[in-house]
Amino acid sequence: MAKANMQKTKTPMTELDPAYRATCFEEVAGGYTLEEAVNEAQRCIHCKNHPCVDGCPVGVPIPSFLKELGEGNVGAAYAIVKDANALPAICGRVCPQESQCEGKCTRGRNGEPVGIGRLERFVADWALANPEEAAAAQQAYAEQTGADVAADDFDYTGKKVAIVGSGPAGLTCAGELAKRGVQVRVFEALHEVGGVLVYGIPEFRLPKALVKQEVSAIEGMGVEFEPNAVVGKLYDVEELMGEMGYDAVFVGTGAGLPSYLGIEGEALNGVCVANELLTRVNLMKGYLFPEYDTPVYAGKHCVVVGGGNVAMDAARTAKRLGADVTIVYRRGRDEMPARAEEIHHAEEEGIHFQLLTNPVRAFGNDEGWITGLECVRMELGEPDASGRRRPVAVEGSEFTIDIDMLVISVGSRTNPLIAQTTPGLESTKWNTLVTDEETGATSVPGVFAGGDVSTGAATVILAMGAGKRAAAGILGYLRK
Repeated sequence: MAKANMQKTKTPMTELDPAYRATCFEEVAGGYTLEEAVNEAQRCIHCKNHPCVDGCPVGVPIPSFLKELGEGNVGAAYAIVKDANALPAICGRVCPQESQCEGKCTRGRNGEPVGIGRLERFVADWALANPEEAAAAQQAYAEQTGADVAADDFDYTGKKVAIVGSGPAGLTCAGELAKRGVQVRVFEALHEVGGVLVYGIPEFRLPKALVKQEVSAIEGMGVEFEPNAVVGKLYDVEELMGEMGYDAVFVGTGAGLPSYLGIEGEALNGVCVANELLTRVNLMKGYLFPEYDTPVYAGKHCVVVGGGNVAMDAARTAKRLGADVTIVYRRGRDEMPARAEEIHHAEEEGIHFQLLTNPVRAFGNDEGWITGLECVRMELGEPDASGRRRPVAVEGSEFTIDIDMLVISVGSRTNPLIAQTTPGLESTKWNTLVTDEETGATSVPGVFAGGDVSTGAATVILAMGAGKRAAAGILGYLRK
């Protein structure tokens, strides 16, 4: 084993200059070189209890892949990661590692944790650039660890499973089932496969060509995709399991319905939700107008309301479209749910922050366009149900921000379509589907669900973990 590198800080990763990147949609982070990746991997001290693995929702054997990478065996490192994670190039870029694997890293007790996400991205990018070597490494690893597959000696030939939704939960479930020989078809409502990965995350954080490559790898396993297929309209779940002959169905439709502020003036022109802005820019290539026929309005003075990752994505997108952008959030910096890295990047790019501030009314002109946003100062009171201190309005602190664009990013909800069109499918008052935490099983035999559709809006990697657990649940159901 390579000698541990006891450097207390992560090996730096190159990034585009903030002044330049705020004007374009090129990927911000440059990734590691081989030398940098090996150096960072050698920071792992291979502690006895491997807490990092406990922090990974899809169970990547992190110490094993870091050991191989630290010795320069990139192919072997990739094979270990890919066996557990269907979308490593994506997870390496967008997962909140600081609150998951890296958050539990022993090295983080005295310095910075090992850059596990950066290293996952490195081996995945290497595989995309060296597909033949990567395939050979995967084959070698499969032969080495064949006992796991052999333990499940059931013949799944002829078994058919329908996946509803091609986001991270659906793609992960599809890949896991395909490994066992199950026939899988993924039904996607939009015209492109990838769910939130293609419509919700900006190009500068997650290049869409990379998503296509990851999807192609799953397609290469025999998974079929049917876009423009709204299950609940074009087909319903009963049809899928009846005349269409599917033995089981997995619902991974995410949480795509936006929430609103409920304030006066929300219907003015120049007001939109973050989902609309990001979908126009990411999925419909609005940032390339007029090359793509998708107009996008970002205004000159834009306010984004919210403090999560989606708010950061919307703000940074509006900045790249030419607006001067301010983020308004009702709590303080420490309470913002967005990743620290995304907040830092937004600040570097010149985005302003109005914290402990809450909008109460929007103003417009005679033509119906927004011209101002009345806000009130807030202070933090006692903790609420989420554990964060509840914001309370400061009496008499109202003030107005002059704007011509308002983007609302205060969460999203689950579409009730599947629940409404599937008799016996139990859901909550928030339209989320009720599922077994271990298997993803719903109240309807043979129907499974996972990701945001059952938990509410969460992260890519948590959705993938749910998809992986549901795949195991489905395999158990098929065996019975």
